[in-house]
Amino acid sequence: MYRLRLWEPGDAERLLTAFAEPELARQTPEVPATEEEALSWIDRQRTAAEAGDAFGFAVTDGTDVVLGHVQVSVTSRTHDLGWVSYWVHADARGRGAATAAARLAAEYAFAETDLFRLELGHRLDNPASCLVARRAGFRPEGIERQKLHYGNGRFDTGTHARLRTDAVAGVPFTVCGS
Repeated sequence: MYRLRLWEPGDAERLLTAFAEPELARQTPEVPATEEEALSWIDRQRTAAEAGDAFGFAVTDGTDVVLGHVQVSVTSRTHDLGWVSYWVHADARGRGAATAAARLAAEYAFAETDLFRLELGHRLDNPASCLVARRAGFRPEGIERQKLHYGNGRFDTGTHARLRTDAVAGVPFTVCGS
């Protein structure tokens, strides 16, 4: 049902719609606000993939509507490490798109980029992201205190990792931080 594909220029409007959501916009250093900026963002996704630095994909459904974004950034070639991040449009939440995206991105990273360990983190006040991580096979590893800084606040972060050798099944679905 869900699949990943490269971002295309025709996705610019959908990208702008996503970043118009204040919660998403505050969590990223680069927020495209115009069509030109969105097209530049899409172009940078391709450039990063060609360089082997990061692999960002549009998350789509059977109608090819962009539901969100998932990315694997290479954090260390020496240690074969990557960082997974994802977001989903508000109108696509609660349908399993983020979980599918994280699983598909992990499969891609393990098969195509020679990464062995993938890591991700989420604010503890975002239990939905914790469940996405666990359902995608990322095991909880701990809490990083006040790691993230958005606006005037600092946020504790739940950390997760998935190894190439890990099965997706078997990760308990309890809420992070509990």
